[in-house]
Amino acid sequence: MTTGGPLIVQSDRTILLESDHPEAAEAAIAIAPFAQLSKTPEHIHTYTITPLGLWNARASGHDAEGVVDVLLDYAKHPVPHELLLDIVDVMDRWGVLTLTRSPVHGLVLESTDAALLDSLLTQPDLAGKTGARIDAGSVAVHPSERGELKHVLLKLGHPVADAAGYVDGEAHAIDLTERPEQSEPEGGQDSVADGAWALRPYQARAVDTYLAGESGVVVLPCGAGKTLVGAAAMARVKATTLILVTNSVSAKQWKAELLRRTTLTEEEIGEYSGTVKEIRPVTIATYQVLTTRRKGSYLHLELLDARDWGLVIYDEVHLLPAPVFRLTAGLQARRRLGLTATLVREDGREDEVFSLIGPKQFEVPWKEIEQAGYIASAHCHEVRVRLDSGLRRAYGSAEGEDRYRLAATADSKIPVVKELVESHGDAQILVIGQYIDQLEELGAALDAPVLTGRTPEREREELYAGFRAGTVRVLVVSKVANFSVDLPEASVAIQVSGSFGSRQEEAQRLGRILRPKATARSAEFYTVVTAETVDERFAAHRRRFLTEQGYSYTIENR
Repeated sequence: MTTGGPLIVQSDRTILLESDHPEAAEAAIAIAPFAQLSKTPEHIHTYTITPLGLWNARASGHDAEGVVDVLLDYAKHPVPHELLLDIVDVMDRWGVLTLTRSPVHGLVLESTDAALLDSLLTQPDLAGKTGARIDAGSVAVHPSERGELKHVLLKLGHPVADAAGYVDGEAHAIDLTERPEQSEPEGGQDSVADGAWALRPYQARAVDTYLAGESGVVVLPCGAGKTLVGAAAMARVKATTLILVTNSVSAKQWKAELLRRTTLTEEEIGEYSGTVKEIRPVTIATYQVLTTRRKGSYLHLELLDARDWGLVIYDEVHLLPAPVFRLTAGLQARRRLGLTATLVREDGREDEVFSLIGPKQFEVPWKEIEQAGYIASAHCHEVRVRLDSGLRRAYGSAEGEDRYRLAATADSKIPVVKELVESHGDAQILVIGQYIDQLEELGAALDAPVLTGRTPEREREELYAGFRAGTVRVLVVSKVANFSVDLPEASVAIQVSGSFGSRQEEAQRLGRILRPKATARSAEFYTVVTAETVDERFAAHRRRFLTEQGYSYTIENR
């Protein structure tokens, strides 16, 4: 049966979405839990269906019947029958293999398919990871191999549901200071007085869903209060907690938020970073310090065993450095919570997040939260400028990163940025870029302060404070502001250059301006790109994720 819908579903596991179709936005949201956007030209968007996407959907509550129904409901033409069978087969693999805890045998891998278990145990990659065969459908597992076993089996095409439970960890009293009867004011959770706040319904659902299942990842848009989900999980678990964050600024913001939203005191929260080494019932550590090496050895691994942690939280899990995955393999007996705005990783290690942190447990589409008024509505714009004639020859002969840098830092962007800033005369504006010399030129042109990784931390905090207070209206920032920076009044972002085609970076940068505003002002997100260059091509790649979330871009040529 065909419905004349916006989707063309193909046997190679790709889906074509006609972006001009009246049901396009609705269909995009419906397929987002299990399909990943890969191409976004003007009229036809291409999605791919992968086993990992299907297993994440299954782990977060979607079944094969629901996925098949979505494809059939929105398809323009008949859906290939073999694809539907393939989807059912792949999703049905979830739950076949389960890790459990036996009072007699300890950690056990159970299979509902004895023949499959027979076959898997002959795989060389599983050598040394399992112990004695218990019966036809189960085998003992060495506790130290819990994480690596899941990762290897995932690579072999068979995900493992981890129901083996976790150590309780050291008990520690933590409660939220919320008042559930308090209604949320127009400015959002950030504008309420201390103690006069409440978890939003989707935040409470995220915590309930996470704690009802295994360890895993909660996916919420930037500005939707992921930190509060972490705090609420801590209050439910009531145990010592290790929080891993991207940088020291994020660590300080986590600490401030925990002091504001929970009963924790200054003495109960420690910071473990390059300058401070405090280990307390709640310890906030940076990824960088955890991965610091000297003569091939990690210097701070003792942090992982410094307390009997009952919960480990990974903030911005999509930015988790590769070495931490190996360290995480040894934390499988502890409950883990990943927080992120996107599961997209530019290094392709989404499978390691799935097997070592856990599958996606909860997600709410950005547009759904926007429609509920919890994050600001946003308009996205791509403004294209021309490459100056004097640079065309240099650009034509350049290669690799030099070629991109020439295009991304074109001088023709500066007057356009000035015009955009002037057109939003009363707004708080972030100008964001990748290259320091370009940012310094923009700072001079706009008479605005410039904040980069070189900016001393005290000055950095003063600039952030000035921006929040409104005394600094325009702030030029490098990629240090991509993540974990709390600037709720920012309503305009102008992106002039980025990390090549990074989709996660695009999501993070839009997230800087999505906090709800007391004035109900909508957010404006501009990307200034150099037309007919690699800069334009990378920009098209970056905007995929936001298009997948339901945002559309207007394109303007200057």
